[in-house]
Amino acid sequence: MPKTRVSYRDWQMEKLADPRIAEGYLNACLEEGPDLFLKGLKKVAQARQMTKVAKEAGVQRETLYRSLSEDGNPTLETLSSVLHALGMELRVTARH
Repeated sequence: MPKTRVSYRDWQMEKLADPRIAEGYLNACLEEGPDLFLKGLKKVAQARQMTKVAKEAGVQRETLYRSLSEDGNPTLETLSSVLHALGMELRVTARH
């Protein structure tokens, strides 16, 4: 019986739907810079169904897509709301 093939995108979306994997992924993206973090956040939101995330964050789906686009520049309020909808939070820590 042949093995079932899953596309990389489908595999990635399945993995990023897991909060613990998404947490590690987003922290790694953040270490690389704000642009990659926004791309990563968009992928995690897509893995959790963008419409549901937007609704729970209290923003329009189109606004969320625009905010997390390559040219996006989300406000701190939007970023915080989206992270909260994903079950995450933004923190500031002292560098050691």
